[in-house]
Amino acid sequence: MEKSKPQYASQIKSAGIRSTIIRTAVMAALEDHPHSDTETVMQGVREHLGSASPQAIYNALASLASKGLIRRIEPAGKNALYELRVGDNHHHIVCRSCGLVRDIPCIVGRAPCLSPSETAGYILDEAEITFWGTCQDCADKAKNSVDDFSAASS
Repeated sequence: MEKSKPQYASQIKSAGIRSTIIRTAVMAALEDHPHSDTETVMQGVREHLGSASPQAIYNALASLASKGLIRRIEPAGKNALYELRVGDNHHHIVCRSCGLVRDIPCIVGRAPCLSPSETAGYILDEAEITFWGTCQDCADKAKNSVDDFSAASS
């Protein structure tokens, strides 16, 4: 993981903010754990640094997101999640059972990929799409549970 930190330091400086050990550790944690909530990012930062204050990590997440170095996504009913993948037009699919989030490419390829029938005068630049369903692991577990129940009932 240490190999990635110089890359992150350079990206952070290029965005016009000071590169700090917390900011680079946040980006490294997101490399290890894409689509992480704040608690998971905190654990990842602590794995890299040993310790870090929660406030410093919150501040780093906010500044990195505001500069477009990380992306904050907010699936309905879930905690905010963060990822390194920025600058492309991709969407997410979320498992309703376990909460697993995966990236999926946009079919259209350019933003915004949807056009509403009315814009109310807004100049649109993005459409955020989240697909919901059941991942294969959860579907398999559910099927096995039904099979096990049916076998026990017989």
